[in-house]
Amino acid sequence: MTNQIHASDLSEREKRLLFWASFLSLTAAGVGFAFRMAKGGEYGEALGLSNQQVGEVFGASLWPIALTMIGFSLVVDRTGYKVPMIGAFVLQVVSAVGICMSESYQSLYLFTICAGLGHGIIEAVINPICAAVYPKEKTKWLTILHAAWPAGMMLGTLAIISSDSLFDGGVGWQMHSLWMVIPAVAYLFMYMPCKFPVDERVLAGVPYREMLQQVGALTAALAAFLMTYEIGNQIFQLTDWFEKPDDWFRISLGAGIALGLGFGLLVGSLGRPLFFLMCLLMIPVATAELGTDAWIRNLMAPVLTGYEINPAMALVFSAAIMLTLRVFAGGVLKFFSPPGLLCVSGVLSAVGLYWLAGATGAAVFVAFVLYAMGQTYYWPCILGFTSERYPRGGALTLNTVSAIGLLSFGVIGAPILGAFFDESIHESVVADAPELAESATTDGDFMWMTHKKIDAAMAGEFAASLSEAEQASLAEVYSDSGSAQLEAGRGALKFAARFPALLFVVFGLIALYFRSKGGYKPIILNEE
Repeated sequence: MTNQIHASDLSEREKRLLFWASFLSLTAAGVGFAFRMAKGGEYGEALGLSNQQVGEVFGASLWPIALTMIGFSLVVDRTGYKVPMIGAFVLQVVSAVGICMSESYQSLYLFTICAGLGHGIIEAVINPICAAVYPKEKTKWLTILHAAWPAGMMLGTLAIISSDSLFDGGVGWQMHSLWMVIPAVAYLFMYMPCKFPVDERVLAGVPYREMLQQVGALTAALAAFLMTYEIGNQIFQLTDWFEKPDDWFRISLGAGIALGLGFGLLVGSLGRPLFFLMCLLMIPVATAELGTDAWIRNLMAPVLTGYEINPAMALVFSAAIMLTLRVFAGGVLKFFSPPGLLCVSGVLSAVGLYWLAGATGAAVFVAFVLYAMGQTYYWPCILGFTSERYPRGGALTLNTVSAIGLLSFGVIGAPILGAFFDESIHESVVADAPELAESATTDGDFMWMTHKKIDAAMAGEFAASLSEAEQASLAEVYSDSGSAQLEAGRGALKFAARFPALLFVVFGLIALYFRSKGGYKPIILNEE
């Protein structure tokens, strides 16, 4: 490879321009996420979508991220960074304009996929760029870089709320989809004059095959299983090409293991065990962070009963805390190694979630701050750890661990909390409104497991057959503010606390492992 640019060849001004362009690109993705969180119900109602279809559109912005993250990680060293980022810009703008003009579920779904593909390219590019520009402070700068995600969520939500407040009836969900274009245009203009340093793996001359060996059979099997399961689910839900097998989970697991073994034999490596463990830990990380965020409005609604606070603002509050703490990550990391900080994060978010389940009064906000502080450093610290300990894996290891986290969110994180929420509501209805339970109970499924839940449409039909007095009595049990929702929300918060508690234990053991080896030390290729 000729004309290689090393990070040391860049001036401080050039480094700052490259970093903040990357920051704005992730901010644009966060603004798009905020739009889908805030306006999903509105565009669902306008286009006559079911709740399942609204969820499918939301998922369409997530699962494609993993595909482009892993795919571009394999080729980005050859294509360079600028061309993919232009492609990401085009996809984001096409998505925003297309969604604005959408008049059907199909077009909305298609243009949302464009947003997910663009987001994946952005993550595939900006993470190795950041690691290459700041090779000796990777965790610090990756953490600051990922402050862009909460910044985008916060700015997008506030832009929607403030613009709606200026006009009677708001400005319409179509126009809100265009907010993402503003940071997208800004980062494109900032990127155009930039010089892009090569990845440190390429600069150090680490062979491409050795990069693949860092992932190996174990992690490849995990990624292949999650991708097979999720893509299959999308095909089964959106088409009538095939009927979903009853044992689709086991089929996907078998296919993932087979593909992983094939990859391992091809590259001649089982993979790095600790890297595989970090990828596994992305499952509870995604559940504790993204999964809980996806349900936080539902989970916080019963907790905030009696307060004049929109539960959706909980996400803005959480994002503001996360943004602030990530920007000042450098000071925190002077006292903790990445595994140590991840261990502390597990304690804070576990205590915060469990406390929220029973908190009242001012304690609600104290508990929520603890939860938000705890989830702040999960994602960027794992990226920093991966980049610092497995630099021979280059962009592939860095982006694979993040892609597995995003896949875990769609496959496990949000669904498992939703399944627990549904089951808890069913148990409360069985106890307090048995007639409704008898008329509206249906089966739900999650992976290989099944559970009982209350079907909303069947519940509505049952309620319509009752007198007004009976409907009012039923609403005290089964409604958005009913006792079943209240108990289920508090129970789900306690259930969600198990995931950060697990992270506290495992990251604590990892921190002790490094301490027994003389302390945590980043691996810098050019100093080996």
